Amino acid sequence: MIDRAVIENHDKGVEYYLKNQVVDPNSRCRGAIPDAFGLHNPGTAAGCLEAFLTAFLQPSSKFHRSPELMARMRLAIGHLERERTASGNYNLYITNFDSPPDTAFITRSTATSALLAQRHGLREITAALEPVLRTAGAALAAGGVHTPNHRWVVCAALAQLDEVAPHPSYRRRIDQWLAEGIDIDEDGQYSERSTLTYNAVIDSALVVLADKLKRPELLDPARRNLESLLYLLHPGHEAVTDISHRQDQYLRAKPFGSWFPLRYLAVRDGNGQFAALADQLTPSLGALMEYPQLNDPGPRRAPLPDDYEKVFPAVGIGRIRRAKTSATVLLQGNSRFLTVRRGDAIIHAVRMASAFFGKGQFVPSRGERREDGYHLGQSLDAGYYQPFDPPRRVPAGEHQWYQMRPGRRRTEVSTLEQSAVISETRSGLRLRLRTHGARDVPVAVEINLAEGGALEGCVAAPQVKDAWILAEGEAVYRAGADTIRFGPGLRAHSYTQVRGALSKLAGPSVYLCGYTPFDHTIEFDWDA
Repeated sequence: MIDRAVIENHDKGVEYYLKNQVVDPNSRCRGAIPDAFGLHNPGTAAGCLEAFLTAFLQPSSKFHRSPELMARMRLAIGHLERERTASGNYNLYITNFDSPPDTAFITRSTATSALLAQRHGLREITAALEPVLRTAGAALAAGGVHTPNHRWVVCAALAQLDEVAPHPSYRRRIDQWLAEGIDIDEDGQYSERSTLTYNAVIDSALVVLADKLKRPELLDPARRNLESLLYLLHPGHEAVTDISHRQDQYLRAKPFGSWFPLRYLAVRDGNGQFAALADQLTPSLGALMEYPQLNDPGPRRAPLPDDYEKVFPAVGIGRIRRAKTSATVLLQGNSRFLTVRRGDAIIHAVRMASAFFGKGQFVPSRGERREDGYHLGQSLDAGYYQPFDPPRRVPAGEHQWYQMRPGRRRTEVSTLEQSAVISETRSGLRLRLRTHGARDVPVAVEINLAEGGALEGCVAAPQVKDAWILAEGEAVYRAGADTIRFGPGLRAHSYTQVRGALSKLAGPSVYLCGYTPFDHTIEFDWDA
């Protein structure tokens, strides 16, 4: 039996769709929901259809068998019919046109609607959807993709179509894509490492494929990815997004899209940790109706890991959790090499930059876990260029100058070594930062904080909004009931916005400023 709270929450969503779905017969958006710019994504029509249909069929919904919902479903289906391109695809007007991947995302919803309508004998809806699904199926069985996760979304959509209205081309296309192998690494991460969005998209697609096609081996990568997710959670169950290669990088949110695969595998495998994390997310009424086994209470809940240090070698990060404390070390390729949370007190990033020939932003090119902590490093060099010997004419134009410059002999070459060592202490973390080589180079360390907290112990940085300098002693940063203290400070100069470095991050940033040779240790401490 479906939990009453799930149905009530779904009904609130239906109210939103009813309020925002366009009903004007003269509008090209009719049946969909326009965005803030007036663009209409056909996926919103598919979302309306699924939301309305599940409420219409659910006896406990206040919209059960509502004539208004039936009329609104017809509007949504009409929009989907009108919006098809000549090849049977849909446009995503903000970026993708004649798009099989966006057609697949839309079909995931419309196929669920068709299946539920079939099961409940809602012939009017199944008949209206039949040409929409048939056209989409033909497009997906022939169309291409442009990101790794799209392959599995297309496969899941075809598997759903094959259940509603089978066609041999669907399974042939699924087998073609699956023959490429699932793109998961030894750390349980897919190519895009998108902990909020596309990991969940892939996990859900693989669960659908495994269930619809009776291929349980496809559950294994989803299972491995969700096991990895357990160690990529901050206090409060927000996901670590620093590793993402997609739009969700650095966003703050719980992994809501993972509810379905977590719940499915919790019930199937008897996994109490998956069940416990799923309990923190929002259930889908459509999934509960399509997969009735998800309504099983599931296994006894098991505590989620919150006291560990774990290195992800393929991803290139180290994770430290100590109850309310969560830290992520990015070993290479990212200027935001350290993030720290202590409950509600959040350091979004620690960065360092040197005024070294306009290229001194510290972006570690190497990093590893050693006995005494995490060691990160970067080597830089720069110099000046001599005349060609023997002389050569250089054609006019800046491009020609830079194109030919590597052929010149370099002199007055300077080098710079930058490094960071991060280690745990009894009361927090220790960060030792060093920069040496060329002498008297200005260095600025940036500690970027989440907005909304209270900061003490700092002075305003000149000419930069929301920037502060910790000149001496320690800074105290409070958010809610939580506190992070860090220091000691350093102010040998006030040059915080180093030329050639990355722009200041949004929100309050605290700077420590010195010169090379630079060797400064920052202690991050919090109450027990």
